[in-house]
Amino acid sequence: MLRSLLLSLLCLLPAVAGAQAFAAAECVVPSKPGGAMDLTCKLAKKGLAQEGAAGLAGPMRISYLPGGIGAVAWHSMASQRRRAEANTLVAFSGGSLLNLAQGKFGNAKASDVRWVAALGADYGMIAVRSDSPYKSLADLIAALRQHPDQVLIGVSGTIGSQDWLKMALLARHAGIDPKVLRFVALEGGGEVFTAMQAGYVQVVSGDTSEATLNASANHARVLAVLSEKRLPGVLAGVPTAREQGFDVVWPIIRGVWMGPQVPEANYQRWVATFDRVMATPQFAQWRAQAGLYPFALTGPKLTAYVKQAVDEYARQANELGLMR
Repeated sequence: MLRSLLLSLLCLLPAVAGAQAFAAAECVVPSKPGGAMDLTCKLAKKGLAQEGAAGLAGPMRISYLPGGIGAVAWHSMASQRRRAEANTLVAFSGGSLLNLAQGKFGNAKASDVRWVAALGADYGMIAVRSDSPYKSLADLIAALRQHPDQVLIGVSGTIGSQDWLKMALLARHAGIDPKVLRFVALEGGGEVFTAMQAGYVQVVSGDTSEATLNASANHARVLAVLSEKRLPGVLAGVPTAREQGFDVVWPIIRGVWMGPQVPEANYQRWVATFDRVMATPQFAQWRAQAGLYPFALTGPKLTAYVKQAVDEYARQANELGLMR
């Protein structure tokens, strides 16, 4: 009798292990709280909470691992002991892919991790404080032409980051040498907006998802969105840069990846789970509330997209003389 009971329990162990695979799920934000990376993990957490088939024993835990504009989180998950964790996701954006393309994560390659899901997309934007004297993008450009040393521009990351590139492209389109602009490098969109509210910078070059959170609280005035056409929702009244005579468009993908040694079965389970989550009307509503727009890719299709995007970013960075 005892022997039979033990054999039965042993047979159950694989099933129990599988059921626990997501039991302590975690989403790592590779920046400080409050920015779009944080928003990505929170959106994933909401989506997974409604997905009973995921096997989550409780709410997904969100942790923060800032540093090196994403490099610390990348090396922690892709190159160190956590590379095989089957229950840990890491948020990424188009900026992460740009950093990969420029070698800012060392010798890391897009193929070093497992790309799980793109949850949505947003766009670049330029914002100032709600009490700023700059009422339009033209006002800001005029100030940059006249006194570029007196306008501090807050960006997430350093020279060559996507926030830096957005402003640099606008400046170049206006005939201003980006080298004369004064950028302040910070860690994540949340920190950038905090710095602007404190008066340490006068301008933010960031993302519409971050701007949605701040504009709705009347903390910021968005001067331009870097999209093909005006966006719905909170920022519906904000003109595009194109409308204001500056032909700059900057879309941004947002999603999650996993370590390279995650077992195939676990990886496929996460991919299938996100496929189901993102197909629901509730997720579409949460995505819109987060200031993101439809863009859903998972598994191999996302992996192919990421490779193509990294190659394209590398080409653009090389043209701007940013490749080391």
